[in-house]
Formats: sequence, C-alpha cells, structure tokens
Amino acid sequence: MLTTLKPFGSVSVESKMNNKAGSFFWNLRQFSTLVSTSRTMRLCCLGLCKPKIVHSNWNILNNFHNRMQSTDIIRYLFQDAFIFKSDVGFQTKGISTLTALRIERLLYAKRLFFDSKQSLVPVDKSDDELKKVNLNHEVSNEDVLTKETKPNRISSRKLSEECNSLSDVLDAFSKAPTFPSSNYFTAMWTIAKRLSDDQKRFEKRLMFSHPAFNQLCEHMMREAKIMQYKYLLFSLHAIVKLGIPQNTILVQTLLRVTQAMEPCKNVHVLRTGFRILVDQQVWKIEDVFTLQVVMKCIGKDAPIALKRKLEMKALRELDRFSVLNSQHMFEVLAAMNHRSLILLDECSKVVLDNIHGCPLRIMINILQSCKDLQYHNLDLFKGLADYVAATFDIWKFRKVLFILILFENLGFRPVGLMDLFMKRIVEDPESLNMKNILSILHTYSSLNHVYKCQNKEQFVEVMASALTGYLHTISSENLLDAVYSFCLMNYFPLAPFNQLLQKDIISELLTSDDMKNAYKLHTLDTCLKLDDTVYLRDIALSLPQLPRELPSSHTNAKVAEVLSSLLGGEGHFSKDVHLPHNYHIDFEIRMDTNRNQVLPLSDVDTTSATDIQRVAVLCVSRSAYCLGSSHPRGFLAMKMRHLNAMGFHVILVNNWEMDKLEMEDAVTFLKTKIYSVEALPVAAVNVQSTQ
Repeated sequence: MLTTLKPFGSVSVESKMNNKAGSFFWNLRQFSTLVSTSRTMRLCCLGLCKPKIVHSNWNILNNFHNRMQSTDIIRYLFQDAFIFKSDVGFQTKGISTLTALRIERLLYAKRLFFDSKQSLVPVDKSDDELKKVNLNHEVSNEDVLTKETKPNRISSRKLSEECNSLSDVLDAFSKAPTFPSSNYFTAMWTIAKRLSDDQKRFEKRLMFSHPAFNQLCEHMMREAKIMQYKYLLFSLHAIVKLGIPQNTILVQTLLRVTQAMEPCKNVHVLRTGFRILVDQQVWKIEDVFTLQVVMKCIGKDAPIALKRKLEMKALRELDRFSVLNSQHMFEVLAAMNHRSLILLDECSKVVLDNIHGCPLRIMINILQSCKDLQYHNLDLFKGLADYVAATFDIWKFRKVLFILILFENLGFRPVGLMDLFMKRIVEDPESLNMKNILSILHTYSSLNHVYKCQNKEQFVEVMASALTGYLHTISSENLLDAVYSFCLMNYFPLAPFNQLLQKDIISELLTSDDMKNAYKLHTLDTCLKLDDTVYLRDIALSLPQLPRELPSSHTNAKVAEVLSSLLGGEGHFSKDVHLPHNYHIDFEIRMDTNRNQVLPLSDVDTTSATDIQRVAVLCVSRSAYCLGSSHPRGFLAMKMRHLNAMGFHVILVNNWEMDKLEMEDAVTFLKTKIYSVEALPVAAVNVQSTQ
C-alpha cells in the first residue's frame, strides 16, 4: 500500500526548511501505520522462546524530535534509505542510483519504491524558488515483477483437500507462503481430525521437526495484529488442538491479541461516556440497524434505565423492522442481557411468518439467544422444528444434529424431527463418527425420546454398534458419558460396559477432580443392581459416598400441610426420606395394596410387607419435564423406573402448579393422585371427617 506524500511549499529559506521538516514528519506519521511493533518474538518448537528486540528507525526518530535540527533530521531519516549528493544546505540535485526504502510490515516484508525521476525533483541552488515535489503512485518495474510472481492466496479448505498429511501443508507453505498463515494451521487441524490417534501422534512429531514449522510460527506472530479477528480465533483454536504447548510465545501472543480490554479506570470512563451519549441521543437515532448496533455495544452491565429506554425506542420503531431486523433482535437483546418479552414475542411472529429460506446461522443465533435470555416460546420452537422437519431431505446430517443439540439445551423435544433423525441414523449408520455418537446419545437420552418409540430397539442397537467400533480409541470420560446415556435409555450394551468396568478405567475416572464422574458411576452402579442387567448384576463397584440431595423447603412445606390436612396428621406420612442407591424422595406414604386406605406409621411394623404399598411423592420443577409437556426428561424417567423397581408407586407433584393452588384445591389435587379411582368416594368421606 502506497501513502501519498505532501509536497513542499515555496516561501522563505527558513520557512522552506521548516515546511520540509513538517512535511516529512507528516509523512512519517502516515507511514507509522505500516511499521511493525518494536518487539518481535521467535518461537522454538519445544515451546522455549526468547524475545528478540528489534528497533525501527521510525520509532527512534521520535526520540530525536526535539533534539535535532531540521536538516539533521532529514539526513538521519534517509541515511539508510536514499543516497544524497548535496552541494549546499539541503539540496537533492544529483541523486544517485535509487535505493528502496524498506518498511517491515507485520504481514510480510514488502517494499515501497520511489522512482528517482519522478519522486524527488532536483532543486535550483538559488533559495528564491523551490519547485514542488511531484510524488505519484506509479509502480516501479521491480514492484510489477513482485506482483507478477506473488503466489495466489489459497484457502484452508483447498489446502486440506489437496494435502494428505501435516507435512504436506508445511511443504506447500515453504514453497509459496501466502497470507494469512492461519489457513495453514486450520488446514493441518482439519487433516488431523481425519486421522486415527496413532496417526495423529506420528504426524505431530513430523510437524514439530519439519524445517518450515518454525518459519510458519514466526509468520503467524507477525500477522497477528493485522489479521481479521475470525482468522485469529480459527488459528488459535487449531494451534491448541494440534498440541502446541500453551506456554509458548506463539500461543501467548495470540491470546494477548485476542483478549478484550481489561477492566480499568480508562475503560470504565469510556464506557460510561458512551452510555451517557447514547442516553442523550437515543431518540435521535433514525436507522433501525444503527439502533441495534448501539444496543449491542452498551454491554450487559449497562444501567437498567438505559436498557429500558433503548427497548422503548425499539418498540417505537417496530413497524419499520425488516425481517432481518426481527431475526437479529434476539441476538441484540442477548448481547445487552435484557429480556424484553414484548419485543421477543413480536419478532418471533415475524420469524415464523418468514421461516421459509431462513439460514441455519440465523436459526442457531435465535435458539442460542433464547437460551441466554431464558425465553421459552413454544410456538417459535415448534415452528423452527417443523420447518426443519418439512425440509429434512435438504439438510445435512450435522446441521440437523446441531439444531437438535440446541433444542436439547432449551429442554424442547421436537418429536417429529427426532423421529426423522432416528430413521436416518438406522438407514445410514455409516454417517456416525465418535463426536456425533456422543452428541446423539446425550440428546436422545436427556430428552427421553426413545421411550416407547417404534424404532427404539433398532436405534439403540445401531448406536451401540457404532460406539463399539470406537472402543479402541475412545477416552475414559467419553466412554463414561456414552454408557451413562445408555443407562438413561435403559439399554446396556455388553462391550462398552465391560470396557468401562475395568478397574484401571474406574480408578482413572475417580482420580479426576470432576465430581460428575462419581455421580455417573453411582448411576451406573444403581442400574446394574435395579435394572434388567442379569449378565452384569454381579459386578460390584467401590465408589465414594456422595452428598445427599437437599429438598425444596418452600414447596415441601406447602405439600406437607396439604398431606397433613388430607391424611389426618403427620403420623400418616414421612418427610425427606433417603433411600438406598443415593435416592431421595420428598414424602413417603404407606397404603394397602389397592391404595384404598392410608396406614398410620405406627401400624406399619405390625403389618406384613406384602400387604403394604409404598407411595413416593416427588416434588419436581419445570426443568424435570420436556418444555411444554408432561413428558419426563431422562433422569426423572430413570428415577421413576428405579423407584418402581424398589416397590414404590410414584406420584409427581409439580412445584409451579402447587404454588398457584389454594388449600382446598391442593387437597383435591393430591387426593386424586394418592388414592385409586375406586377409593376416591371413600377418601372424600374421610377428608370431610377430618376437617
């Protein structure tokens, strides 16, 4: 990139010299954007790096600004750039052979060439007149030659398609380096994902020892400050995934460039000033797009009064919203952490009315924003799911899976779409790899979708077979996640279970700091003892004790009051009961086998166990169900299954419904839940007699 230089003026000798100096300083400031920082780093493959200090003439010049005369500055500036033959003072007559002015850029070392015949015009020895310097942007022959021989830019996708190994990518880089260097790291990571674990280890060793690897790392560090943000993030992700140590200068440099501004007084002042300006000018914003940009920029910690003012402004402009504005409003509100139900509802209607042709990226942003804002619009989710199901054949496997993962995060169970996806998996099991096997198992087990589905047996068999094919490469934690998902689905494939139950793998999982591993292993142990797993039931696991589950005191207090009124006192039920296998129930009631009569706790010891029906009352929250339905999610369904295996009749009491009911209505509600249909008239008489 060439920068236009300002010409000299022609006045007096003294002013001429001052003008010359001022012009050069102006030009220097223009060129300063092309100059690299004064500190560069060199990377060692082993992660040991030492800084190398490089001083630029442009930076040194600033230190001499107030200590040198104008003519001295001119001579210092050009001592390494041009060769002057001066007769008197500062004259450019008789310039010798042109020497190029080198400017080290962060990207690559490029040259700016000034034609000796046109860049600097010889000046007469008389100081009465000075001719204006005519500087233009004509490119020298050498620059033209450089452009003609410059290698074409190559994308990471093309590199990954043309190269078969990490060394092939480095060979391509060494032959003709192109910008940005992130493409080479991204391509190497794309290729590495296709390799087995043994191949990855071998290829990484070759990568670190390749002669072009250090050079590529140096290029990456030089380009970091001018590279587009997305390429910087892609390269950082690829570099870490390729196994380059995180304490290397390369990784630390990229992290420093990508990190946001750290909180400090100056940053706080800037943000406060921006918010004050927005507060004063918000009603003058005319463009909807500008308004949305401002809303995204004010930050999540902006004053609630400012957020509401921006919300009111957006509501005033609602009639002017385009389809794209409505689609982006979800992301805008999530960025400022403001849950405006009116805006979200209105924009949801626009999204649904224009759902056909909606890009995947837009749907992902909408669903992710809904999760961040805890906005659960069942009509919106159904509309998006129905659209994907209706156009199912045009969607790639991984795209549908990504949509299902987002729905699972929201707790929404799109039945039709999940059935179609199950059918595709059964028909084309070759599309499964390790990553999507784990995601599919988690999604379907979490939403408890395989329960009583037509294709359940085929689906779980295909998934188990696909998982078995990766047992030689799967990590212990991933294997535990997969087996835990199978436990939720009440399916127990022999090969994955046998591998997980090896003592060394169990020991490795328990030594981890993640308590989730211990919880999942306890679940596995419970399933081995309570579910239909005859061939695995004799296995005993030695696991640490888990902390007890805490009840919800507010809701439980109301339910306890209702049960006391319904059953005739607290002597007819137990509270906060802890059971074997680390299970907890909120209330336990003892009844006869027909559930016609409640037995007092004092009479239980004298009654035969075969004549008693134990009833477990569970107080559950909304999150225990799939969104907008009474379909229990995976863990609750498994807990109910295990309680049934332990001899309990399970009653679910929804917390949010119980909070809304008056005492009389709550008593009637629990009465219909506890007693059998045949016993309801008798129970009604008992209730009246206790009041």
